[in-house]
Amino acid sequence: MELECLIGMKFNDFVLMATDMSHLQRIMVQKADDDKMYQLSSNVVMAVAGEAGDTNQFAEYIAKNIQLYKIRNGYELSPSAAVHFTRHTLATHLRSREPYTVNLLMGGYDVKTSSAELFYMDFLGASVPVDFYGFGYGGMFTLSITDREYRPDMTQDEAYALMKKCVSEVKRRFIVNLPKFRVRVINKDGLKELPVIVAEGEAA
Repeated sequence: MELECLIGMKFNDFVLMATDMSHLQRIMVQKADDDKMYQLSSNVVMAVAGEAGDTNQFAEYIAKNIQLYKIRNGYELSPSAAVHFTRHTLATHLRSREPYTVNLLMGGYDVKTSSAELFYMDFLGASVPVDFYGFGYGGMFTLSITDREYRPDMTQDEAYALMKKCVSEVKRRFIVNLPKFRVRVINKDGLKELPVIVAEGEAA
C-alpha cells in the first residue's frame, strides 16, 4: 500500500490530484495503466490506495451511494459531506469482520461556497482537511517541495509544473519505479483530465 503514491494540492479555484499508474502485487508490476481515481459526482473525485480488491469495491460502493443520494434528493453532496459519508462507511466497516484496507485523498469544488476542498483519510476512518498531501513512501519525497513552493493562488499551469516537479523527485529518490502519473483537475466546471506525467527517462 505504501509503495503506491497519491498526490493532491488544493488551490483557490481548483484541486489538482495525481496518482501513479502502476498496479503492484508484492514484487510484480501487474498493470502499467491503472486508474486509481474515481469520480464520485460532477465536482468530487477520490484517489484510493490499498489492497486491490478493497480499493475497487470500496470506491464503487461510495460512488454508487453518492449517486443514489442525488437521485433521491435531487442534488449532489458537497465535498465535505461526501467525506463525512465516506469516513462513516470506513469506520463502520472497521468494526466488522471485513474492514476496508484503503487510504484516500478526496478533492472537490463546492459550488455553494465557491471554494476548493481537499481531504486525506486513512484506513482507520480519520480524516483531515489539507492544502497539499503526498501519500505513500513516494509521497513523502514530495512534501519538502510543496512546503517550499506551494502557493494557494497558483494558476493551473503553475500547479501542473509543481506537480511535475514532485513526480520527478519521486522518480529520482524512490527505489520503486513509478514511471507514470495520471493527473486530473477539479474546479467549478467539473473534472478535467490533464496530460499524463511521465518521469524523465521513461517512454510515454
